Amino acid sequence: RFDPLNGKPIRIMWSQRDPATPRSGSGNIFIKNLDKVIDNKSIYDTFSLFGTILSCKVAIDEEGNSKGYGFVHFETEDAAQQAIEKVNGMLLAGKKVFVGKFQPRNARMREMGESAKRFTNVFIKNLEEDVDKEKLEKMFSEFGKVTSCAIMNDSDGKAKGFGFVAFEEPEQAEKAVNEMHEKQLDGSEKKLFVCRAQTKSERQAELKRKYEAQKAERMQRYQGLNLYVKNLDDNVEEPKLREVFEKYGTITSCEVMCDENGRSKGFGFVSFEKPEEATKAVTEMNGNMSFSKPLYVALAQRKEDRRAQLASLYMSRLVNMPLNNTIPATMYTPGTGGYFVNSAMASNRGGFMPAGVPNRMGGGNKQWATGGGFGNMGPRTWEDKEWPAVDADPLELATADSVDTPLLEPESLAVEWCSR
Repeated sequence: RFDPLNGKPIRIMWSQRDPATPRSGSGNIFIKNLDKVIDNKSIYDTFSLFGTILSCKVAIDEEGNSKGYGFVHFETEDAAQQAIEKVNGMLLAGKKVFVGKFQPRNARMREMGESAKRFTNVFIKNLEEDVDKEKLEKMFSEFGKVTSCAIMNDSDGKAKGFGFVAFEEPEQAEKAVNEMHEKQLDGSEKKLFVCRAQTKSERQAELKRKYEAQKAERMQRYQGLNLYVKNLDDNVEEPKLREVFEKYGTITSCEVMCDENGRSKGFGFVSFEKPEEATKAVTEMNGNMSFSKPLYVALAQRKEDRRAQLASLYMSRLVNMPLNNTIPATMYTPGTGGYFVNSAMASNRGGFMPAGVPNRMGGGNKQWATGGGFGNMGPRTWEDKEWPAVDADPLELATADSVDTPLLEPESLAVEWCSR
């Protein structure tokens, strides 16, 4: 436990059969403001005093460095409450840590939405280089009492063009945002951008929501109008692609996709003004030989929709695929020392002989003596055998139809050769 594997410490915990247990958040606490030297084992040793720990970890980045926060999951809620009461505000490795009850992301997002209505810290950007801390504070002091003010500078001490102002009351901060946002100062060509100060996670979440909304709106706007065209030659550029498709209607946008070196990727997009024009272009241009290869033209789809459609098509083909239950004609079974032959082959077991060679097996219609088998053959002794003459011609012996193969023992074989 806690031994490194591929640069990350191993975490072992008992399997939870009930999926609602880890999701409920019961007994789970959150620790932040941790020093970089605090690792999983240090967290475990510190919090194991309060009860049985199911799991604990310190969040790390791609390089294995601590992000300064972690999680501890206790077996009981009482142990988690004791840990919060005893450790919250204490010093760990010289830093004062915060310990509180873990909250799921959805709950945190709801709290962020509510806190957005009540704020005191304001973010200002698009400031001129000559605006310093005193000028910024004087500019916003007319809206209320300013508790703190800062202008952000780079390593050389040059202003970055943005800063922060904190008010005493949320109403004062809200009034400053409403009146100063997009206001153009005297002697400045830029308009101020003033809003509530956000953490990095809040900004990322807001930008993601805006991006998804814009993406959905754009797809809705161009639904049935945007065409995907592939199998383009390397020398096909935007003017040539537009020239091929402009006979079907008004083109609002046309683009050939290229890599970082400016070379064509072999596909592009053409957007029409009306859905009827796009439908006509798909009908007539799909498979068209306008260039050296037949074009593939279809309505453009989002990557997620296209993947889902291909997965559905694959599964439908897999379900409808007929199962081949035919038993093979000959099957070798390892370990049995032989082959399995099905009934169709067993009924046709005539021997194979090359043309021109007499069949010594008696053909496929050989009838065996009834009641015989190996039990009625009787003992084969040396005296009972009928041997060919010693001076017989070997060629005649080889071509005779009724020569019985002698069964010679090693001693008799030696006497026979000596007598010759």
